[in-house]
Amino acid sequence: MSSFTTTANPTPFGFFDADSGFQSDADSMVTFVKRKLGDDVLSVELTKKMVWACFEEATLEYSSIINMHEAESTLMNLLGVATGSAVSGSFNIGPHGKEALLQRFNLDFASRTASAFSTEAFVGGDYNQISGSIQLVSGQQDYDIYSELKDEAGTALTASMSSPGKMRVTEVFHFDPQAAYRFFDTTSAMNYLSNEFAFESFTPETVFYVLPVFEDVLRAGQMDLSNRVRRSNFSYKIIGTKIRVYPTPTAESPKKLFMRVLLGADPFNPAYEDASIFGTSNASNAPLGHLTYQNVNSTGRQWIRQYSLSCAKELLGMVRNKFSSVPIPGGDVTLNGAELVSQGQAEKEAYRTQLKEQLDKLTYGALITSAADEAEALNRLLRLIPMPNGLTIFTG
Repeated sequence: MSSFTTTANPTPFGFFDADSGFQSDADSMVTFVKRKLGDDVLSVELTKKMVWACFEEATLEYSSIINMHEAESTLMNLLGVATGSAVSGSFNIGPHGKEALLQRFNLDFASRTASAFSTEAFVGGDYNQISGSIQLVSGQQDYDIYSELKDEAGTALTASMSSPGKMRVTEVFHFDPQAAYRFFDTTSAMNYLSNEFAFESFTPETVFYVLPVFEDVLRAGQMDLSNRVRRSNFSYKIIGTKIRVYPTPTAESPKKLFMRVLLGADPFNPAYEDASIFGTSNASNAPLGHLTYQNVNSTGRQWIRQYSLSCAKELLGMVRNKFSSVPIPGGDVTLNGAELVSQGQAEKEAYRTQLKEQLDKLTYGALITSAADEAEALNRLLRLIPMPNGLTIFTG
């Protein structure tokens, strides 16, 4: 009698054919399924390969659900790493070829998200800004940024754009320069901060004072903006592709108006070489391969057995549906194909739902919450334990 190991191509995909644990359970699965379906009383129209196909399907389904649970817990830490398209025959293959790795959590995804805010604040980010200038003409206030903003060679900056898009103006150098950061003047008898900002306990003889550093940053920004708005006669307005400068340029005005712009923000083409763009982007290409059946514990194997039985029940129902009845001497025997199909499909859905609900309670976030709740409950319990004599002070 043929066995799993002596049969050529026993399963449709062969993902687990070389797995020693799968091999040892495959033949027992045939006996289990046939006996559960009543083969000892009435012949079950299933071959061994049919049962093994159900066994493989159940293992693949279990692997898929487990992987989706893994992705729900850790996908944020897998984004950008090598994809799982080449992974086969193992679970969570890491860079060292080991399986079942528990990856470390990191803040890379949060840093990548925050980088967009750095770009907006002009303190870093993922995209370069470039500078150019517009040749000012005496008596002309309006200029077209897209055609008249040029580099040192006289080429319009839009020529360097990879594709047509919006040019974002980030800064226009059209203001009267001010010494905005000269907070401390130790040679002056009148302290600027005391007079203008009502700072206390500050003497002109020293630059040391007890204030947080962010005070310096905020005051510097306030002074710089104040000088530009209140003290400068220079201004500008941008509408669409046009910029209007005030006051109207004259022959004595500066010959060029310098600007800094951002030429688009292509999320797939940052200013630096970023190989992680071509890595994992979602759950479909995360490096989560098929699990190794040999490493599945008893709980998982029992789920696979029950799911395999439901698959076999559905398959047997489809086989029997080909013949609604079988003629016998003196009458016909009506087969229960439709009932078996319905039962098998319902059981498979119930098993999937049950497993998913169990795994939802075991996501890494849920485990952390559960551990925190347990620690809080333990803390409340310990408060009820009386303090032993000698370890506390009684007064009376």
